[in-house]
Amino acid sequence: MPSPFPGMDPYLEERSLWPDVHSSLISYIREALQPQVRPKYIARIGERIEVASLQRGYIPDVMIVQPPREQATALTSTGLLVADEPLTFAFLEEARRVPYIEIVYRETGDVVTVIEVLSPANKSGEGREQYLQKQADLLTTHANLVEIDLLGEGRATTLARTTTLVDPPDWRYVVSVSRARNRSRLEVYAIRLQDRLPRCRIPLRPADPDVVLDLPAVFTRCYAVGGYDLLVDYNAEPPVTLPPAALAWLHTHLQSQGIRPA
Repeated sequence: MPSPFPGMDPYLEERSLWPDVHSSLISYIREALQPQVRPKYIARIGERIEVASLQRGYIPDVMIVQPPREQATALTSTGLLVADEPLTFAFLEEARRVPYIEIVYRETGDVVTVIEVLSPANKSGEGREQYLQKQADLLTTHANLVEIDLLGEGRATTLARTTTLVDPPDWRYVVSVSRARNRSRLEVYAIRLQDRLPRCRIPLRPADPDVVLDLPAVFTRCYAVGGYDLLVDYNAEPPVTLPPAALAWLHTHLQSQGIRPA
């Protein structure tokens, strides 16, 4: 069963579902691009390590850093009580592996394009600062940067945050493309909840034509393989905050699909 929405499904923004959606998007984006870029290029999945902040609700690992010493006697010769030594633990922040896609020029091994699919951790707190630092570092290289943000909540984080997007005025999702040969220009796809996802230009080296990322096809495959129709209750309210007009459209749209009673 396909998603009932024409583009991004806001029910999949739910935090318990998003990690699976994110991993699927990365895998199927690579699958969609590989036939277009080979044999001159290779699309591969890379990983970076991010340390999760406890304030974001991640469960830490635990390790023993100091075993207890021998139990102390209850009384010393002076008659003062001496406390028993406790077992000492240290809580470790959880390290997460965050996948992304890089397109590599096969002849030299140079990375020519990096494709990021943002997660909630990239849009708040320490995770956002880490992402912005990587973003800034990439802008000093010869690599193109493509950022795909299919999460309507959280702080603006992609390079599109530096622009004034007014068309359409009620956009919720965004894809931005920064070409290494011209950092002063930014290509932006602003997407409303009601819209289908865009088919995006993915730049390679300047001498080669762009390839096309068919995001609608990628999302359709993610939804079908992920079995999300069996996990989502479309009779419930969406797990994200929507403006009144978008929420009214969602209710009407789900009714028109026969998913909700009129």
